[in-house]
Amino acid sequence: MSVQLRRLIDEQNTLWQRMQDIQTAAETENRDLTAEERTNWDQAEERLTVVSGDIERLNRMAQLSQIDRSQIVSTTGEPEDRRGGGGGGDAEERAARYAEAFGLYLRGGMDRLTPDQRNLMMDNEVDMRAMGANVDTAGGFTVPDEFRNIMVETMVSFGGLLNLADVITTSTGADLKWPTNDDTGNEGELLGENQPAGEQDLQLGGRTLKAYIFSSKQVKLSMSLLQDSAFNLEQWVPKKLGERIGRRAARAFTTGSGVDQPQGVTTGAVVGKVGAGGQTTSITYDDLIDLEHSVDSAYRPGARYLMHDQTLKVIRKLKDLQGRPLWVPIPAPGFPATINGFEYTLDNSMPIPAAGAKSLAFGDFKAGYVIRQVQQVQTLRLVERYAEFLQVAFLGFARMDGMVQDPSAIRVYQHAAS
Repeated sequence: MSVQLRRLIDEQNTLWQRMQDIQTAAETENRDLTAEERTNWDQAEERLTVVSGDIERLNRMAQLSQIDRSQIVSTTGEPEDRRGGGGGGDAEERAARYAEAFGLYLRGGMDRLTPDQRNLMMDNEVDMRAMGANVDTAGGFTVPDEFRNIMVETMVSFGGLLNLADVITTSTGADLKWPTNDDTGNEGELLGENQPAGEQDLQLGGRTLKAYIFSSKQVKLSMSLLQDSAFNLEQWVPKKLGERIGRRAARAFTTGSGVDQPQGVTTGAVVGKVGAGGQTTSITYDDLIDLEHSVDSAYRPGARYLMHDQTLKVIRKLKDLQGRPLWVPIPAPGFPATINGFEYTLDNSMPIPAAGAKSLAFGDFKAGYVIRQVQQVQTLRLVERYAEFLQVAFLGFARMDGMVQDPSAIRVYQHAAS
């Protein structure tokens, strides 16, 4: 754990203790907060929000740094051992040569390449028109592994649900029939001696997982900037493309309608608790208890909360029947913050508390939600379209879909309509 992260955790706990001391003093004396106490509380809460956000970001960066880069996906979709041995030397050498050629291509186009490098690039050409992407070019080129990995990792870091769901990868974008199942109401039987076993079929539903195209939109850069060797193009471009795709995909996986787009978790999951009249922006302790127990006990050991940061702000003020805060900050380095004993994930594509909004999801998301992605994200370099402006555009895209696959594993909280 970094020194910075440890310092932020200590500050988070100190701020939280200060807020609890202020509230306890008022409750002990059976009075409202004084103006000074209210000011101190608001200042501590504002700082706590900033510190908690910084902790989330640092933890996300730490997760990305733990990715095993010795096994990466090649441009053909097959894993390659980058550590050498096992006959992988040729593949590793070819990947290195392609990465070098691609870097020159990004900055200067095909004219900067040698004949051998051009041939190497042409071997990795993709035709976007065949994929129905409506791009005004014959195609582009697949990207080197490290470029693609940066883009994928950035995309994942911006999608909370993408880190929790059951993610499957397919080599093509053909429609994929995917079963849905809720078997929690079925059980086995006690057999007598020499008695035949009974029958009970699984109650399977089904939906088709498609391959919707998520685009980063075009990112334009001036040719003068591309020619500047001090500008780290190979790091900057994939991060920006990954951020855009990650944000848009996250919104689809949380609130998508399921019609010509993924089915979001708030759309497909069953409502486990509806707030009482007047609770258009609030949540009570009893609401959380009811929501937790609306999920079958078989799923609760692996369950957690999923919410927007604004929802967390509401929950941080709640206490249980013994006056203990439901939100517990990180008790010590290496332990997660919890809500009523359950871990939580922030995803700012989730709805915020509002009338009729489904602002909170709870359950085992690995069991309950599936995301289908096609191979890996790809990138195009568009030259001719902006040539007169001395600009080059980059376009990233990923093909994905998602849906609730086990409706018993996840429940959502819905605020009262009025």
